[in-house]
Amino acid sequence: MDCKNRIIKLRESTGLNRKDFCKLVHIPYRTMTEWELDNRHAPDYVLRLLEYYIRNEGLMVKEMSEGGSDSEKEAT
Repeated sequence: MDCKNRIIKLRESTGLNRKDFCKLVHIPYRTMTEWELDNRHAPDYVLRLLEYYIRNEGLMVKEMSEGGSDSEKEAT
């Protein structure tokens, strides 16, 4: 899955809009917007850290849809 889709799925899994998600994870709104528009790409380690944080802090209100993270694929 590409960066754009992964970051959108992570944010949507929290049920938060972009502004609130940015405040939660301390990422500038403009940076998140650029990632979601696929104008820039987040480093893979950032995506992994975000997923780890969201899962371990209990912030995930709905499971990520098909094509989720690599760790989900390895678990099945």
